[in-house]
Amino acid sequence: MNLVERFLKYVSFDTQSNDETRLTPSTPGQMVFAKYLKTELEALGLEDITLDEHAYLFATLPANTDKKLPVIGFIAHMDTSPDMSGKDVSPRIVEKYDGTDIVLCEEEKVVLSPKQFPELLNHKGEDLIVTNGKTLLGADDKAGIAEIVSAIAYLKEHPEIKHGKIRIGFNPDEEIGEGAHKFDVEKFGCDWAYTMDGGELGELEFENFNAAAAKITIKGRNVHPGYAKNKMINSIRIAEKLISLLPEKEAPEHTEGYEGFYHLIGIQGEVEQTTVSYIIRDHDRAKFEDRKIEMKQAVEQINKKYGEGTATLEMRDQYYNMREKIEPVMHIIDTAFAAMEAVGVKPNVKPIRGGTDGAQLSFKGLPCPNIFAGGLNFHGRYEFVPIQNMEKAMKVIVKIAELIATNH
Repeated sequence: MNLVERFLKYVSFDTQSNDETRLTPSTPGQMVFAKYLKTELEALGLEDITLDEHAYLFATLPANTDKKLPVIGFIAHMDTSPDMSGKDVSPRIVEKYDGTDIVLCEEEKVVLSPKQFPELLNHKGEDLIVTNGKTLLGADDKAGIAEIVSAIAYLKEHPEIKHGKIRIGFNPDEEIGEGAHKFDVEKFGCDWAYTMDGGELGELEFENFNAAAAKITIKGRNVHPGYAKNKMINSIRIAEKLISLLPEKEAPEHTEGYEGFYHLIGIQGEVEQTTVSYIIRDHDRAKFEDRKIEMKQAVEQINKKYGEGTATLEMRDQYYNMREKIEPVMHIIDTAFAAMEAVGVKPNVKPIRGGTDGAQLSFKGLPCPNIFAGGLNFHGRYEFVPIQNMEKAMKVIVKIAELIATNH
């Protein structure tokens, strides 16, 4: 199989993760996909292939030189976002995109248009893989998996390219923040690694958000509405008050770059009880801690106004900014930078407005910056990936391996 064939095969697997199950993997489809990948890696002749009960799949491409070289890894995640269905993905290829609207689903009037997505115009003349407008595509991160497997296959086919030992790792549940939790860094056995989980061509990232999740449960009192005066406590209205206590403009739709936010991601409510869910993000650790304090203070204000115990806050940290772990080993960024330039890609070093498994892995002792996988508009029906982006990402992987062998 070539790169595109691999990708189209991979997106046929339904691997949407689910943060409600509390299992690893969180959904059975991820293990189905992992078992398929294992057979493919075996067919490629890789060594030390292991698949554990939690769907962590590791494999080795042995060194083809006697030089003592660092062991490097390439990592991608198998799950797709809970934000939209990844079942029955039906991709199609728009060849030599001409810059006009792409009708994804005529019956539902779903159109991928440069009016809403001007970045499309950066890919005129390229071949775009798009959805049918009913599911996400799954380029996040099956493009990364396809690029890694294809790069490893290329290195096996071209023994004249000298390289050290390379480890590859495919893990579940990145999209729900659990991907690195059961990742055995010691077993993986690398000096450093790269996640192939970025977006647009050239992205190279070693900064990400500090992240926390918050759930506020608000208790009310339900009474027949005809006789409710001075008796009913409507938890939904109290939830509205809580939401109003947080800065309206510090939300994803009003922020960019290094600006943090509070993101209201869910409300489930009735008069008797309402649950409000947030994610909290900031690149700056001090500002991140301040945001958590502000969330606590908002809950305290609700309890002060409506009575102690009205609102209960559950808050947990999810991951931290990997920059502090990468800065002492900046040569790994320099290598990726040089590899991109060598294959004709202009590096775009930027902060991740999100997180990757690499952030958590960096704090577990495996420095792990993030490289573009090539897709755009992740997590929804407008997701697409230019084939040329994936081909460049594959070449970057090969070149990193080659440069490490050359420069050490």
